[in-house]
Amino acid sequence: MNEHDKNAILFSRTVKAGKRIYYIDVKQDRRGEYYLSLTESKRLQSGTEQMPPVIEKHKIFVYREDFEKFQQAFEDALSYVHDKQGDSFSNIDTEADEASIEQGTLADDTFRLHVDFE
Repeated sequence: MNEHDKNAILFSRTVKAGKRIYYIDVKQDRRGEYYLSLTESKRLQSGTEQMPPVIEKHKIFVYREDFEKFQQAFEDALSYVHDKQGDSFSNIDTEADEASIEQGTLADDTFRLHVDFE
């Protein structure tokens, strides 16, 4: 397998959410095993004619042997949010939450998940 094939995306879904974009990609390693590449991309600053936009990216990789554990943990987290805050997601203001996080004023009972593997 050459370098280009190693980084090829076999399947992809994109979730646009305000200033953030989430990419869920299926890739293949050198042994031919599939894995998930989850990426959060967030625009921090708009670009100008002289400067490109400033974009922050965070990636995590989930390997096949961990799919079931990852799926169960994710479903548990979604169930927790559902139990605590109900079905409706239409009243969520993502930009207001982001501003509250930056200012340190997010309510104590607000559920946020941030995974950062560097």
